[in-house]
Amino acid sequence: MSVELARALPGRYYTDEAIYRREMDAVFGRTWQYAGHVGEVAEPGDYFVFSVLGESLFCVRDGDGVVRAFYNVCRHRGHELLEGRGNRPRIVCPYHAWTYGLDGQLQRAPNSQSMSGFDVSCVRLQEVKVEVFCGFVFVNLDMQAESMEKWYPGVAEELREFVPDIDDLREAKYFEIDERCNWKVSVENHSECYHCRLNHPTFSTGVVKPETYNIRPQGHCLRHTTECVNLERMTYPVDLQANVHAGDYSTWLLWPGVSFQVYPGNLLNAYVWQPLGVDRVRIVRRWYTVGGESNEVIDRLAQQDLDTTVAEDVRLVESVQRGLNSRGYVPGPLVIDPNEGVNSEHSVEALHGWLLEALGEDRQGMDG
Repeated sequence: MSVELARALPGRYYTDEAIYRREMDAVFGRTWQYAGHVGEVAEPGDYFVFSVLGESLFCVRDGDGVVRAFYNVCRHRGHELLEGRGNRPRIVCPYHAWTYGLDGQLQRAPNSQSMSGFDVSCVRLQEVKVEVFCGFVFVNLDMQAESMEKWYPGVAEELREFVPDIDDLREAKYFEIDERCNWKVSVENHSECYHCRLNHPTFSTGVVKPETYNIRPQGHCLRHTTECVNLERMTYPVDLQANVHAGDYSTWLLWPGVSFQVYPGNLLNAYVWQPLGVDRVRIVRRWYTVGGESNEVIDRLAQQDLDTTVAEDVRLVESVQRGLNSRGYVPGPLVIDPNEGVNSEHSVEALHGWLLEALGEDRQGMDG
């Protein structure tokens, strides 16, 4: 009796513009997206502008200390309200000086008193759903979306266990890496270590023990766990006595495009995938330290990672994208080990399942 094997997605899921456009709405428009860090809105009136799916948005802390996010567009005639970052006691549109409170409520519209029936209390900025997650600000364009705890159960608690000082962290290092591939190619590569021994020698011999590596779905999260190598073989110093997880490595991929990665020594970084087109994606990489202070360890680790694992992955994913565009590509079976482990692609199968669910499709009848 033959067993039906799980197969990789057909190439069109990575090369077709129509599928890409559907993903932007059905996936990125209805899931939790990284916006920034709560330290950027530490005081009432602090704000920063960011974008999701090409939409200009801004995050602000209101007078009651609540972190909010709004579309960066005036309700009057559409002018953008804010630029960059800063602090404002209220939000004033540069076009006609319509003025909003930090809670988004319209307070004043010049000469509106001349209009019978115009009530400023009935006009508010368009708000988006926001959560502060371990000090990081996330937004969801779907106001009916379930909470991040529902999407990614247990992750907040685990991150706090692995990074005990997470509330005191600020950004210390920032990198942008552009890759010529579909966003899913890059996320899938990040979400399996089947390729690690062959392609990431520094990571596999100087950071982690590949034989202990595993990835397991946790809600819409992929949780990576492993052990670090013997202390004398580490490429940077680690105080294993600092806390219970000082010698551990773990990653939490929050589908579809945010990953928190903790290196041995409780060193935190974050990946954010920003799709730029069907075959283009930008990865924003941030490293965090207490107070955002740079130090020799974080400087060395961040540069080592950029020069080795990141550079190695860019070559891999761009080659995959070229292959997916070939008429010779026919999806082969994924290697699904029932015992999971480093040489299994069960995590990629999970990613495919979440994607198809979001698109309202299933595996039946998919062609190459």
